[in-house]
Amino acid sequence: MSKRDFYEILGVSKSASADEIKKAYRKVAMQYHPDRNPGDKAAEEKFKEAAEAYEILSDADKRAQYDRYGHAGVGNNGRGGFGGGGGMNMEDIFSQFGDVFGEDFFGNIFGGGQRGRSGQRSRGTRGSNLRVKLKLTYEEIAKGVTKNIKVKKYVSCNTCGGSGAKDKGSVQTCGTCGGSGQVRKVTNTFLGQMQTVTTCPTCNGEGSTVTAKCGSCKGEGRVYGEETVSIDIPAGVQEGMQMNVSGRGNAGERGGSPGDLIVLIEEEAHKELHRDGLNVAYDLHITFSDAVFGTQVEVPTIDGKAKIKIPAGTQSGKILRLKGKGFPAVNSYQKGDQLIHVNIWTPQHVSSEEKAMLEKLGTSPNFKPQPDKSDKSFFDKIKEMFS
Repeated sequence: MSKRDFYEILGVSKSASADEIKKAYRKVAMQYHPDRNPGDKAAEEKFKEAAEAYEILSDADKRAQYDRYGHAGVGNNGRGGFGGGGGMNMEDIFSQFGDVFGEDFFGNIFGGGQRGRSGQRSRGTRGSNLRVKLKLTYEEIAKGVTKNIKVKKYVSCNTCGGSGAKDKGSVQTCGTCGGSGQVRKVTNTFLGQMQTVTTCPTCNGEGSTVTAKCGSCKGEGRVYGEETVSIDIPAGVQEGMQMNVSGRGNAGERGGSPGDLIVLIEEEAHKELHRDGLNVAYDLHITFSDAVFGTQVEVPTIDGKAKIKIPAGTQSGKILRLKGKGFPAVNSYQKGDQLIHVNIWTPQHVSSEEKAMLEKLGTSPNFKPQPDKSDKSFFDKIKEMFS
């Protein structure tokens, strides 16, 4: 089933401001929130759908990719995708977008404080996102590839298992909130008593405090290290596209969820070919005699070599097309072509004998320019090249 347009999901126009998108997401999320629709799977899916739309449209870079390439530019692919919203679970949504509703939204409206649907407190502090650049060859882009890259980042501390504590006995229930992660305050107003729920300032909502810190990570629950990340790159990606690998960024503090790894795609220049969208361009140079009599030549393509026939009487500037020899579109059956621009090589230095021969040929009627009306103009060729 095809995915719905993100702007349609939130009920905003493509020119909507960031503030309008935020307000629209808040409205839709409140309508389909699982706590307001217990047991309603359809409402839960719409809640997740809205969160995915907001994840893309609230990020300027991701929104630009979506506006340019649609879902193909922000879709998922195995362990990573362009955007990554489709693989979000409920805990991800609450931890990442709870700030959209305000600190006390879930507590005052649904009675859950800063908790997910399961009622569990959020642990630690979420790790930050990381950005890396990944350079790909034309061959890798054409076929898709799995890359294993080493990323220097914060990883969970093996000594304490990410808790930040020296041992299990060094973690105790927070005395301020009694382990709930929240503090409640009752205020008397002319309308009666009003209760507000806020995150506990002592434990930052974790419900526990560390009395003795881990010696390896100094209580952070993470250390700086290196991790090998495997990334599945779909065929057809382009320079400037971003791939979001969920949960492979910096580890969070004291058991907090990890950030994401954002991979920026770069293209490695090819020695002979040039890319133009889905098409591949190649400049072929042939001799004057080959152009007159015709010949067969071998040209490079993104997946090897191909033999092509040069018809007799080929004019300089003629464009030959190899159907389907270009790049595939991301997550699509569409494929570009290879365009071969024929250039007739003109000698820059000739001997006296060669000069005499050419001068004699130049007087022949067959060597006088006689363009056929069916021959396309330069501008027609350019238009055809990009069609």
